[in-house]
Amino acid sequence: MRREPTVDAVVFDYGGVLTTPGRQAVESWTRAEGIRPESFSALLREWVGSEAAEDTPLHRLETGLLPIEDFNHLLAARLRRREEDRIEPEGLLQRLFSFMHPDEGTLRLVTKLRRTGLRTALLSNSWGNTYPWEQLDGLFEHAVVSGSVGLRKPDPEIYRLLLDRMDLLPENAVFVDDVRANVTAAQRLGMHAVLHRDATRTEQALRELVGDLDKNDRR
Repeated sequence: MRREPTVDAVVFDYGGVLTTPGRQAVESWTRAEGIRPESFSALLREWVGSEAAEDTPLHRLETGLLPIEDFNHLLAARLRRREEDRIEPEGLLQRLFSFMHPDEGTLRLVTKLRRTGLRTALLSNSWGNTYPWEQLDGLFEHAVVSGSVGLRKPDPEIYRLLLDRMDLLPENAVFVDDVRANVTAAQRLGMHAVLHRDATRTEQALRELVGDLDKNDRR
């Protein structure tokens, strides 16, 4: 009987997985800014949808080619407010990030995985934001952020880069992300993958892949 490959590592996305769900943060942000939600949804379809060009402003932001200040001005020009007055571009994305808070349930899950002896890593598309490294310190063996490496999910090269840095085969890693396209790209590469919705369901899915998460270091 053919044995399933052993899972040695779990790789996590950041925004929407280790933080407040992206949809929830966006809803709070658009409400606070008075932005028409449909104008932001239309922009996302054009800039990151399946038919999006390769060099949209968001793609360039995520790969570090477009400064966040310049992106804020492009974003503000495309959004519409309910009162039809001007959207202040300065700090626009930063105000969105202020609605993204740590997800304590997923952070506890990362700690639990490490206690079992599993390796953990971070693989994130950055929107020009800073990361709370003081909080994440000690949770991840490696961190690959799109803006620092000039690659972005779902490009398979960014997954390969992380796997190479960890000296891992795809079948020995699980990838957790809240964006289906990113999960699909990982699966096509040969990684196990979990589409994240909340910490409880992700933990259940990981238990099916790696087994008991309550025992001490398995090494």
